[in-house]
Amino acid sequence: MQRVPVISPQGHPLMPTKPSRARRWLSEGKAYIYANDLNIFAVQLITQPSGEETQDVVVGIDPGKYFSGVGVQSCNATLLKLHLILPFPNVTKKMTARRILRRTRRGRRINRKLPYEQRCHRAKRFDNRVQKKLPPSTRANRQLELRVVKEVCQLFPVSHIVYEHIKARGDKGFSPVMVGQKVMLKWLEEIAPTSTLLGWETSNLRQWLKLPKDKTDKSKACEETHANDGVTLATSHFIKWKEWKDVRRNVRGGCWTGKATITSAPFKVIAKPNIYRRQLHFENPDSKKPNLTQYRKRKGGTITPFGVRSGDFVGAEKAGQIYRGWIGGYTQTAKSKKVSVYDVNWKRIGQFAPKKVKLLKRSCKLCVN
Repeated sequence: MQRVPVISPQGHPLMPTKPSRARRWLSEGKAYIYANDLNIFAVQLITQPSGEETQDVVVGIDPGKYFSGVGVQSCNATLLKLHLILPFPNVTKKMTARRILRRTRRGRRINRKLPYEQRCHRAKRFDNRVQKKLPPSTRANRQLELRVVKEVCQLFPVSHIVYEHIKARGDKGFSPVMVGQKVMLKWLEEIAPTSTLLGWETSNLRQWLKLPKDKTDKSKACEETHANDGVTLATSHFIKWKEWKDVRRNVRGGCWTGKATITSAPFKVIAKPNIYRRQLHFENPDSKKPNLTQYRKRKGGTITPFGVRSGDFVGAEKAGQIYRGWIGGYTQTAKSKKVSVYDVNWKRIGQFAPKKVKLLKRSCKLCVN
């Protein structure tokens, strides 16, 4: 049975309860719905609870390059499953375009008719090869995982975090997922005690727990791709592998010890809105307007003249059908005004008239499906 997060009157997370008890609290006026950025049904008590004792609640994180899985597990129930769509390809594409534009601007001011010694080259200000900074794409991935963990800690009394440690095998001495592991572990240790688990250990425990794993297409937004790995990592806090040895018979072996119950849990797909904040216009000018040779169409920005912002969750109507998605931009001409609505994968659902768009929730920089 699924569990509902419970928040104390002071805002501290308590142990989750049954949905029937949460509904009874709401009907009796003892609690009200607690709004959160993960769009999970939670309640906050109005009166003081009878007790604030908590059990161990563990968060398991299965990091990846394009997708990550997060699971929240207690000894008696599975509390939450999350599938994260990481912003790696979007950030990489933006950084590549920025690099091309920067090189174009620098090359534009150099007079190549002069000898090389007389050209106006920019002097080297510093050696940028000795810095120990994370690549922007990797940092965006880890920051999304960290943001989700912080939101989970506001709903559940998290006592421990288990992070899967990536280690390349065989001839592969490097994996892109390995970048940023030390920094991520340092960030997580500031939230709760953190431990690591190797990939093959996660696989063995998942097989013993009989949790399915879909390896054919890991881009599927389902529990079998990455969320079950997050649950397995969280369960490793309660179930351990214990080795034994019989000296007389000269026999070795092992068995799983501990107890944890795997149950159904709410499943959410989380992504970041692909918003262009600083790129306010397209790179190439519009050739359809002969009078304005340098006219460039607008691109980016978060404010629209229709009362909604980029990243807001809205409900849009077209031909009698309701679509739900996130604002990604707008177009305004003398004849028409349209607002673009996108899904969780940031693919445009369609363009709608502003009068047909209803604001459901302000942007929290997360797209939760």
